[in-house]
Amino acid sequence: MRKYFVLVFMAALVCMFSSCAYATTESLTIDGSQGKLSAMIQKPELNAGEKCRMVMILHGFMGNKDASYFTALADALEARGVASIRFDFNGHGESEGDFVNMTVLNEVEDAKKVYDYVKGLDYVDSVSVVGHSQGGVVAGLLAGELGADKIHSIVLLAPAAVIKDDCIRGIFIGVPFDAKNPPETLKLNDSYSLGREYLLTAQTLPIHETSKNFTGAVCLIHGMKDRAVPYTYSEVYNALYSNSELHFIPDTDHVFSGVIDEVAEIAADFLVK
Repeated sequence: MRKYFVLVFMAALVCMFSSCAYATTESLTIDGSQGKLSAMIQKPELNAGEKCRMVMILHGFMGNKDASYFTALADALEARGVASIRFDFNGHGESEGDFVNMTVLNEVEDAKKVYDYVKGLDYVDSVSVVGHSQGGVVAGLLAGELGADKIHSIVLLAPAAVIKDDCIRGIFIGVPFDAKNPPETLKLNDSYSLGREYLLTAQTLPIHETSKNFTGAVCLIHGMKDRAVPYTYSEVYNALYSNSELHFIPDTDHVFSGVIDEVAEIAADFLVK
């Protein structure tokens, strides 16, 4: 028995003086463009002074940070020694702000504030970004604005550049409106209404003009049966970049039903290579 306690004590001392590393999960809030943003950081095992890459994960329109494909990606990254931060954009999930006041441009501002926060963490040596749907548009705009000296690489999951075309046409997820004179609010369903500012700013978003400025590595992943955002939009993105790869996933939809783990593995492998 005495020998057992001596071994336990010695193990504790070793842990104390070698700064034992553990994977951690942390809930936090970050100041965003419209109030506090609810966020979650997953950090892999790191020894004292060790650094790793941080991946920002951006959800899509009416989405949130806890979608299964984001948690699967965060777990896959952690297993590869990469940290991640998932957060809810303003007006979404557990973050502050009203959905009706959300725009793509203030989501870009949210993302910039999250970038500033994680870049200041002492264990982060570089930052990559993953964005799904509208979050993919935001990721492309963010990377195009900040450049490859600040953003290491990006993954765009079914990037929804279609939102610009839809707002120009005057129809949004099946709800028509006057594109030349949008209403103050456009009711989408019993829970969500879009504001006039969203509809107007979406019509002039410099999606491709800004996104193409990014010269780092890009990975595009799109389901071939995506009815919300046709896969041709990823083909257009792919043509913009000089250092990109495009993965089409057959027999899956906009939210990668049935292939979540496969998509997480493709994205995680790309982000660590």
